[in-house]
Amino acid sequence: MPALVLLGAQWGDEGKGKATDLLGGSVDYVVRYQGGNNAGHTVVVGDQKYALHLLPSGILSPECTPVIANGVVVDPSVLFSEIEGLQARGIDTSRLMISANAHLITPYHTTLDKVTERFLGKRRIGTTGRGIGPAYADKINRVGIRVQDLFDPSILRQKVESALDYKNQVLVKLYNRREMSADRVIEQYLEYAEGLRPYVADTTLVLNQALDEGKVVLLEGGQGTLLDVDHGTYPFVTSSNPTAGGACTGSGIGPTRIDRVIAILKAYTTRVGAGPFPTELFDEDGAKLREIGHEYGVTTGRDRRCGWFDAVIARYATRVNGVTDFFLTKLDVLTGWERIPVCVAYDVDGQRVTELPTTQTDFHHAKPIYETLPGWSEDISKAKTFEELPKNAQAYVKALEEMSGARISAIGVGPGRDETIQIHDLL
Repeated sequence: MPALVLLGAQWGDEGKGKATDLLGGSVDYVVRYQGGNNAGHTVVVGDQKYALHLLPSGILSPECTPVIANGVVVDPSVLFSEIEGLQARGIDTSRLMISANAHLITPYHTTLDKVTERFLGKRRIGTTGRGIGPAYADKINRVGIRVQDLFDPSILRQKVESALDYKNQVLVKLYNRREMSADRVIEQYLEYAEGLRPYVADTTLVLNQALDEGKVVLLEGGQGTLLDVDHGTYPFVTSSNPTAGGACTGSGIGPTRIDRVIAILKAYTTRVGAGPFPTELFDEDGAKLREIGHEYGVTTGRDRRCGWFDAVIARYATRVNGVTDFFLTKLDVLTGWERIPVCVAYDVDGQRVTELPTTQTDFHHAKPIYETLPGWSEDISKAKTFEELPKNAQAYVKALEEMSGARISAIGVGPGRDETIQIHDLL
């Protein structure tokens, strides 16, 4: 059985948790392959709402094995807090697997993340301050700490002391901060070792064996396509690869085993943090989208910047990910608008551009070119089939599908687990 990739097609916060949860009952493994606790998924089950930051959404499906793979950076304190929170609500977390090769976020990563952002001032990237970027930097610089290092105290000490020899110089001499104690970090992280041990596995082996046995593996990305460190709006991006290619390196599953790429599209567009956003609204419509859509970061609580749907970005996501299916979320939020603008192209210094500009400069200068579609006022949250949607809502979905370049196979018409219209089979 081939693997499936599920990822965000915009700047994140598209509703991946809802989509993963919908598929969770039909798949055997749900795998987080990149990012850390800078990503957040909200899943609504009945009258219960779950905010997940680091754990895969499949943790809520009893038949599913959730996996934190090698491409993720893990803050143990956040992980244990999230596990304990779910256990207190009666959720079984014993099935969780964590890659021995996943890298760890340490206190010096979070400290450096925060002080660097403050130092940059107006030039700041807009990170979450969770230490994700510094942890990935250490990984690439080959000085990172992996989960497996917790089980060898001598290696852990060697790595922490080596890291702080340099980082303390930066903290003290550049940022005028106190030194961090290597002994304190080592003591704290050795305490995490026994708590992590039951979850640690060779997840690459486990996942490939599962595929050999005909089981279904769903690879879940955090953030979104336009936040990819290679393919996003650099430098206003995350520090990893949430695009489909990252699913292979972040999990150890080869590309020939991936059969379908499902991308999540919000029926409008949002973004958290700094960076260009051509369709961003600064008027009453933007405030209305934020309020009705509850557009506040799951992890940070920050207001999300809101704007109309951007078909240029959707086409780009289709291309770089090889999207086979879109899951359109939050269509219900648009109920009540008489007319709904959709960005079909950009004006860049007087030139009409229908694909994402090549340079950062051009993208910063891009102005949206809109087509306006008729809206609807009927409540769509109870619709179970595409045909039950108002005609104008159907037309809106079909227009987005044509503009985006891949079929829309499912539509979210409300936040609940059962408030989804499935048009085509996603498995």
